[in-house]
Parts: sequence; C-alpha cells; structure tokens
Amino acid sequence: MPKTFVKNDSGFVCAHCGRTVGKLSYTSRDHCPYCLHSLHVDIHPGDRANPCRGDLKPVGAETSGKKGLVIVYRCVKCGEFHRNKAADDDDYEKIVRLSAHEELE
Repeated sequence: MPKTFVKNDSGFVCAHCGRTVGKLSYTSRDHCPYCLHSLHVDIHPGDRANPCRGDLKPVGAETSGKKGLVIVYRCVKCGEFHRNKAADDDDYEKIVRLSAHEELE
C-alpha cells in the first residue's frame, strides 16, 4: 500500500495536558505545541486509521536537512518510534531540553 497524506485540519484537546490546540494554517497539526505529546492514531499521516491510540511521548529531538527540527516520539502503549516535524508554535524550550536528552513530564 503506498503512503498517502490525508490533510486533517481539525483542532483537538490534548489527551496528555488537556489544553485546547488549534489547527495550523500551513500544514496538519500532529502534536500538542504545549507539552509536545501526540497520539498514535495514524498509519499514514492524517488517516487516523491506527487502532493503537497510545500516547506518543516525546523522547528526543534532532535536525533533518529536509524537515528542519524533528521531534522523536516513543509510543507508551506499543513501543513504536515516530518522528514528526516540529511546528512553528511548539514550545521551543522543551524541544531544546529533548535535544539535550532531558526527560519531559
């Protein structure tokens, strides 16, 4: 099955910190900009077809020549690792802490 991108512009309430998160104007939102957590809901970006539904905990940050700043996640339910591009409104201080291998709450 080829990878496909499904644009998902809806905002959400973060399952980890409870804050209301608005949509982004330039791409689909895939994580909370406040606590940086996400949910393991996609098989392909935006499809919401993954039955896992576990908490994707931010565990690191790295830079990519193509994507720029990338947040590394580990699903606390199934253990899978994922990488998502950081958004312009993410808590940059938390991303710096991740890149220094500090654990977030």
